[in-house]
Amino acid sequence: MLTIDDVRKIPLFSTLAVPELERLARTSADLHLAPGEYALHPGSEERALFAVLTGKLHVFTVIDGIERTLYYLGAGDVFGVVPITIGTQFFGGYRASEPSRVMRVGLREYHAIAAASPEISLKVTALARERIGLMQNVSAEAPKPRVTIVGHRWDSACGGLRQFLARNQITYDWMTPDAPDLPTHWADNRPTDEECPVLMLADGTLLKRPARRDLAQRLGLQTHPRLAEYDTVIVGGGPAGLAAAVYGASEGLRTLVVEREAPGGQAGTSSRIENYLGFPSGVSGDHLASRALKQAGRLGAEIVVTRSVDRIDPTTRRIYLDGEDVIQARTVILATGVAWRRLAIDGFDRLMGKGVYYGAARSEAIATHGLDVHLIGAGNSAGQAALYFANHARTVTLVVRGDSLEKSMSHYLIAQLGSKSNVTVQLRSEVVGAHGDTHLTGIDIRDGASAKVRREDCGGLFVFIGADAETGWLPEEIARDARGYVLTGDDVVKAGRWSRSRDPYLLESSVPGIFACGDVRLSPVKRVASAVGEGSMAIAFVHKYLQQATPTRTGR
Repeated sequence: MLTIDDVRKIPLFSTLAVPELERLARTSADLHLAPGEYALHPGSEERALFAVLTGKLHVFTVIDGIERTLYYLGAGDVFGVVPITIGTQFFGGYRASEPSRVMRVGLREYHAIAAASPEISLKVTALARERIGLMQNVSAEAPKPRVTIVGHRWDSACGGLRQFLARNQITYDWMTPDAPDLPTHWADNRPTDEECPVLMLADGTLLKRPARRDLAQRLGLQTHPRLAEYDTVIVGGGPAGLAAAVYGASEGLRTLVVEREAPGGQAGTSSRIENYLGFPSGVSGDHLASRALKQAGRLGAEIVVTRSVDRIDPTTRRIYLDGEDVIQARTVILATGVAWRRLAIDGFDRLMGKGVYYGAARSEAIATHGLDVHLIGAGNSAGQAALYFANHARTVTLVVRGDSLEKSMSHYLIAQLGSKSNVTVQLRSEVVGAHGDTHLTGIDIRDGASAKVRREDCGGLFVFIGADAETGWLPEEIARDARGYVLTGDDVVKAGRWSRSRDPYLLESSVPGIFACGDVRLSPVKRVASAVGEGSMAIAFVHKYLQQATPTRTGR
């Protein structure tokens, strides 16, 4: 509990009259922090003024996944002056370096004190100006890429590595072997065409055509589980899997996420999600995934990348990862999502990654600058990608087999597409061929009404024609429909695949203790919001299952 003497020791408040000191002591929070405990996490939107009573706080920011120290705060120092002055979020994080005690003054109480003692507001404004200058200096520094890639533009291996880095939030510079400025970045051991793609890490390490797992390890990403047994293992790091990780870890479950490429799933490649609750201006899929990943990690969940599950023993729930790691799971949550459906069109396989792509990450947009690009599809994913590409490409053409967009695309997307002068929609049309030697240069489009085929120049073709569940690796004991979607709840009972005396939980598969959520589950709703909701619900059913299976403690 705060006293007047505690408050008076803060230089900012030392000249206040006794009534104001009493008010602050009575209304302010008294935070006791252990070493490593946070007063505020980076990006916090809390509006309050803080003062260090005792101890020491480490103030830092995270740039490109690397923590950078800004300064330290000791007894008598205050923070939160910038957010409370201009309404921004906190630029950095505040973490106790030693046992510390921090006073928190709420926004309303701060304004009451400032009204009674205007000099407080003047001092806070001056300090805010000083802190803003520091932030400007940090932000103005040229960011140093963690990786420099040398590789050919149309090399699928190079493209795959660029996408892997982008989706894992790793900054990189990319140059072709014939780039005129290559010698300035690569003075020695200039790579040959046969060696490309070659990567140089920030510490000077050279990697020639590296495997993604090796690259991930060298960049500090987790690729191996730390424990032998987990309360729940989540297979897949899309919105459903990350939501399950957040809720599982926050409720004390030993939680592991196994992701074969990068967190975010198919939603992570979405350029803009406009209708997700809480983001009035929209949010990109990779930004949403990044925030969820940080949240899950902060709460204690482990996320391993570049790993896939070879098989699951349905009896023991033992999970066999590629690379010979074996882990024991008390429960399993399947959140593997879906994969874009492939088209059997002449030239597509040959030009895959060389101008023909399934789906599209935001990182691909810059490569389309000044080109004519085409998108196949009429759903929201195609509409979102078209809007984003329109800011880079010369023209964007949506090729649609149906006679309208209204049947499959949200109204807000149709309206926004109509406002883009360089976006056109070709209805009753389909792509029937792709052409090019080293890369895509043109496509054949057949008109559904006349059956005539015309060739159009094309610098990039992106396919969004729906997706299928890739669940062939699951044991036959886990029931699925004809398209591979996992049956859960009542659908398991209707299929005659449930043998327990109790009813299956809503998200429980035909194997008790193995759950499914998100797009991999048989359900007519395929939305990011529903996937997040199901991920959180899955943890509730995990708790029920564990309580029923054993009365022992399920937390850490």
